[in-house]
Amino acid sequence: MVHQKEDLINHLMELIDVVSGLPECRSVCKRMYSNLVRRVKLLSPLVEDLKDSDGVEVGDDVVHGLELLRLALSSALELLKSINEGSKILQALQIENISLRFLNVTEQIEDALSYIPYNKLDLSEEVREQIELVHAQFKRAKGKMESPDEQLEKDLAMAQREQYPDPMIFKRLSEKLHLMTINDLKKESLAIHDMVISSGGDPEECFETIAYLLRKLKDCAMTENPEMDALEGDKSLIKHRSPVIPDDFRCPISLELMKDPVIVSTGQTYERSCIQKWLDAGHKTCPKTQQTLLHTALTPNYVLKSLISLWCENNGVELPKSQGTCRNKRSGAGGSDCDRAAIDALLQKLANGNPEQQRAAAGELRLLAKRNADNRVCIAGAGAIPLLVELLSSSDSRTQEHAVTALLNLSINEGNKGTIVNAGAIPDIVDVLRNGSMEARENAAATLFSLSVVDENKVAIGAAGAIPALIDLLCQGTPRGKKDAATAIFNLSIYQGNKVRAVRAGIVPPLVRLLKDPGGGMMDEALAILAILASHQEGKAAISQSEPIPVLVEVIRTGSPRNRENAAAILWSLCTGDVQSLKIARDLGAEEVLKELSENGTDRAKRKAGSVLELLQRVDPVES
Repeated sequence: MVHQKEDLINHLMELIDVVSGLPECRSVCKRMYSNLVRRVKLLSPLVEDLKDSDGVEVGDDVVHGLELLRLALSSALELLKSINEGSKILQALQIENISLRFLNVTEQIEDALSYIPYNKLDLSEEVREQIELVHAQFKRAKGKMESPDEQLEKDLAMAQREQYPDPMIFKRLSEKLHLMTINDLKKESLAIHDMVISSGGDPEECFETIAYLLRKLKDCAMTENPEMDALEGDKSLIKHRSPVIPDDFRCPISLELMKDPVIVSTGQTYERSCIQKWLDAGHKTCPKTQQTLLHTALTPNYVLKSLISLWCENNGVELPKSQGTCRNKRSGAGGSDCDRAAIDALLQKLANGNPEQQRAAAGELRLLAKRNADNRVCIAGAGAIPLLVELLSSSDSRTQEHAVTALLNLSINEGNKGTIVNAGAIPDIVDVLRNGSMEARENAAATLFSLSVVDENKVAIGAAGAIPALIDLLCQGTPRGKKDAATAIFNLSIYQGNKVRAVRAGIVPPLVRLLKDPGGGMMDEALAILAILASHQEGKAAISQSEPIPVLVEVIRTGSPRNRENAAAILWSLCTGDVQSLKIARDLGAEEVLKELSENGTDRAKRKAGSVLELLQRVDPVES
């Protein structure tokens, strides 16, 4: 209980420190944001006093109260970050919803503070008094909605409703929303772009309104600051800057800025003329995902088209002309279509640039390697792989992320796998898997999976100590990280030596926990790995100790065809030569579900079910 309390206190201190270090809010949420930050800061003395009493035993009620506070502060941090990084215009349009979110977080913190039994804590008198005052502040704020800004509501309504709104409306809005400079407006444009991209391209109901208001506010800013208009009008300067086109704005076929983006049945977006040429050539698949198209209807992507228009306007880029001459850049068709000169320039920066240039170059190579097969061949051929492997040891976390992800994208090409391994990448990728940022760890796991497709690499990856680090990611990672870790572990465990490594590293208990949590989304992967490990004697013994038979029987009863098959295979391994496991399975009604599986399962499932049924028939029913 002491260690649990210490971990909670450390986490609480970290949350309060992060909240305290957040930048000042410059949006219509400023008052709610500032009040919440100020009140959270005032909780610091409580946590510091608790930190000073480390080692003191506490009860379950104290731990529960601190856990509630941790959850409440995590929600507060998430809300504050969303305000900081989000669109100011969207916040103004949705101020009522945002006020409710602040109210909800305030109530969460107040409830947590009410639950903590302060009389059981070794707190100084001064800290007790301060916490009472802070608690009183949260109580007063609880249930009290922020008063609406009537002038702001009126201006927003008139700006949307009237055909020719009064320019003073936009002047007031620009001041209220702090969107008065070109930098403010560019940041807002990026926030809107991120909002739409993170929604998977699904349009926000109010997106057209947001885009319209942003254009009007930009006009207003230029009217108020003519010198800003001159800056914007200097097209030669803007062209000299050559702004980087966001990846989402490029057609995956032509790699050029889209003019008329359309969506196909897989949800991918392409330039209309390019995808039409693809379809006219008789193709029935999505070029990017290779999935079969359910139909060939093309749906205009109005949201993305508006975003591209807005980006072009903000960056002084002319909207692209018709792309009727779109070329389908395919590998092997008359040589590589990559820009070798540009790649060589990026490699120069990787080799000789300063840390900032290396980070940017690695990021560019990451994107280029993701785009198409030609680029992957060209980048590797230019000698990028050894340079990227060196950057895996970079002290800059973002550079490290870019390097490992670039190697992941390059490893899609079968020929590049050997080059990556020969460059000595495996130990460094394993080190990133252990110590990198969460994104870097996820992509390191995915890279190891990609490399492990080659059998001899399975041995090298296991010997480099990857499996304990993958198990750690499987236990602590994001949902995507857990999937990446599980996929890599499954592939590595095909090699007998890695099965032993995985079992001895303690993989079985977390896998069985995942198996017992159907809502966690990891049952398929857990069953697949356990089915491989159960074929080894050490794996079988470890699985038996985790008592998985009840959940295996339930999976055979209700699971998907593949999961029923794997569950039956695990059950067969556990029951072979183990009368006690057979009795447990029999008492749980396994015979009935196995008979059904032996009739309706996959071929392998039928065989395993039949084998277990034979074993069950040999068990003396009167034995206890």
